[in-house]
Amino acid sequence: MVEAQTWTTRRMSNPRLEAEQVVDIPATPTGDVRNNNIGSLLSPNLLTALIIASWYFSNIGVLLLNKYLLSYYGYRYPIFLTMLHMLSCAAYSFIAIHWLEIVPFQHIVSRRQFLKIAALSAIFCFSVVCGNTSLRYLPVSFNQAIGATTPFFTAVFAFLITCKKETAEVYLALLPVVFGIVLASNSEPLFHLFGFLVCVGSTAGRALKSVVQGILLTSEAEKLHSMNLLLYMAPMAAVILLPFTLYIEGNITAITMEKAREDSFIVFLLIGNATVAYLVNLTNFLVTKHTSALTLQVLGNAKAAVAAVVSVLIFRNPVTVMGMTGFAVTIMGVVLYSEAKKRSKVTAH
Repeated sequence: MVEAQTWTTRRMSNPRLEAEQVVDIPATPTGDVRNNNIGSLLSPNLLTALIIASWYFSNIGVLLLNKYLLSYYGYRYPIFLTMLHMLSCAAYSFIAIHWLEIVPFQHIVSRRQFLKIAALSAIFCFSVVCGNTSLRYLPVSFNQAIGATTPFFTAVFAFLITCKKETAEVYLALLPVVFGIVLASNSEPLFHLFGFLVCVGSTAGRALKSVVQGILLTSEAEKLHSMNLLLYMAPMAAVILLPFTLYIEGNITAITMEKAREDSFIVFLLIGNATVAYLVNLTNFLVTKHTSALTLQVLGNAKAAVAAVVSVLIFRNPVTVMGMTGFAVTIMGVVLYSEAKKRSKVTAH
């Protein structure tokens, strides 16, 4: 599973996976993170550079691997692929928290908190599955362009659900975000209506999860660190996805085993894909820890453009000048939106 774009985006398997598709889960630290031995051997600047490079590699890597598996390799089972991502995130999160003790372990304190996490898991499933499905029909570059509109959906859901109003400057900054994607859509040579709709659904789902998470886990007693939240959400998401993959995609385990007998390389592809999907979440947390949430947001804006360029170079999908212009306008709108939000918070305080 992935959501490469802003669970802020960012997004687990969803290639957008703020982005997301991924699995973009805002950090809510509740304790000091233990220092690791590697950090003591490297200078702070070098360590931060390595973490940022790893974040870029994992985010772009999961997008490209998903695209390759779903479109070029012929493994057309996005729901099962997302479920593998969730199982991988659950296993690696358990190791990171209980064995490596990267962050302190937190318990679920009540049945109400459990139900809230389950609700977030359902939204998360929807977002990541839609994101992975869209990669079957759309090039990564266009997928990333659509994913950049996450701030627009976040503002809409925040207003509809919480009646939270932004300043006029913030809403004006959203206009180029929408206008850019309209330009890119009209000139996309490989435009596919169903792929476009599920990609928009993935982006909206990521934004909805961000807003709902802010509502459900607000009290100090219920707040969970991002890695603990992933530890609980991932297995819940896998359980939710299991009946859907069996009903829609058939006996996928037998199909995968048959494919593995014909070509053992698929085993390495799936294991590598699931591992990189977890690294998206781990590096997302590490970048925030060693820099700031604002830096992560800026890096996310640049990541969408880098992923688009890399995907065009690798998959050779056709692009147009108008499409690139639309993508650039959308990214510019996201930057303006971030600046407007920052100024509105300063004014409010």
